Amino acid sequence: MNIVYGNEAITDVLNDRRRSVAQDIPPELLQHSSEAIGRPVSTVEEFVRIVLDKVRDEGDAAILDLSKLLDGSQLTDLEVSKQTILDAYDKIEDEIVQALRLATERSRNFHEKSFPDEGWFDADQGYGEIANPVGRVGAYVPGGSAPLPSTAIMTIVPARVAGVNEVILVTPPGETGSPDPTILVAADLAGVDRIFQIGGAQAIAAMAFGTNTVPAVDMICGPGNIFVTTAKKLLFGDVGIDGIYGPTETLIVADESANPTLCAADLLAQAEHDVMATPILITTSKSLAMEVCREIKIRGERLDRRDIALKSVERRGCVGVVDNLRDAFSLANKFGPEHISLSVEDPWEYLDKIRNVGAIFVGELSHEVLGDYVAGPSHVMPTGGSARFGSGLNVRSFLKISPIIGLDDDSSLALGRAASTIGRAEGLTGHAEAAEIREELQRDVS
Repeated sequence: MNIVYGNEAITDVLNDRRRSVAQDIPPELLQHSSEAIGRPVSTVEEFVRIVLDKVRDEGDAAILDLSKLLDGSQLTDLEVSKQTILDAYDKIEDEIVQALRLATERSRNFHEKSFPDEGWFDADQGYGEIANPVGRVGAYVPGGSAPLPSTAIMTIVPARVAGVNEVILVTPPGETGSPDPTILVAADLAGVDRIFQIGGAQAIAAMAFGTNTVPAVDMICGPGNIFVTTAKKLLFGDVGIDGIYGPTETLIVADESANPTLCAADLLAQAEHDVMATPILITTSKSLAMEVCREIKIRGERLDRRDIALKSVERRGCVGVVDNLRDAFSLANKFGPEHISLSVEDPWEYLDKIRNVGAIFVGELSHEVLGDYVAGPSHVMPTGGSARFGSGLNVRSFLKISPIIGLDDDSSLALGRAASTIGRAEGLTGHAEAAEIREELQRDVS
């Protein structure tokens, strides 16, 4: 992990990391996809369109076929039975169940506290708002090399708190022919209605279009691989989506007071997600930068997923040294990371310096791993710079805000005259007359 000095050089590296996400798709992914469907594809989008069309036209049969071709899954039933979900509790340790319960409780409490007012109306002004939940939501939970039961909690709970009528979950079947039992338990604790064992773009297509088995949903949420992400992007409009998520990102802002061991551990925790994960440290201390790099080499070798973590660090990581914290926060805001960790003296004093970020972790004890699992807020956060304009998944993500207009006679007349004037200025005489006719009718009545 190289150390980069100065704002300009760090900016160049961060820009490179952002650009290369879209460019650095392993060629073996497309090769496998081409072989599976028996025809060459040159881009991920081309392949995903083929999958979407197949599911739209053939429904369940297409999903079973694609699951066999792409994942080697010999499925007969797409839906996970209630008994299989109950049996999952016996397949995992009680300690894991209790940890998942704690995560669920903290998530529910957080989202209940952040629930906005259900609605309001100002009778004097004649306007207000009402909030209605989405009708049916589909949550996607990755289940590949690292099954993520935490994602089931982080997607289902805020939907439930928002008042969504039905929440379904799709997740790939594991090597045993059934989803990972921890995912099943987490989804059950979170309040899921139904679970389907489907992965990849075909899972997104099933939820968007509906099949004989899988109900069509109004909104899809949750992260996934490049095929899942591309499917969500292509289907937006046919179905609502929560966002487009890329590889995870963590940026640590640190000064000379930071603990290098903790910094290294936090960077490696993110790096082990994916070879495309982006672990970044920006510090005012050259000595800290050097110590963190040494710690990463030592600690990285201990990890079960060391090959992934170390490749992420080398290809996507960055340690930058700046003159002061002002420069550090300026760089952080330009990058707009998914997570920012404040490993500085008096970290609470710097909250107003942060503008573009998914989640803020204040101090070394409030580390990002807690946010992944048990802190409370959803860990589904904006990536790829989308923190500049977007927020993480939350209870408001599942609410539709509708304005209410309810005017009395006098207000309607007064506003109608202004509306008529603007309508004629725009050349829309039908608009103008629709306002004017009401004044005429009221005049006739009086």
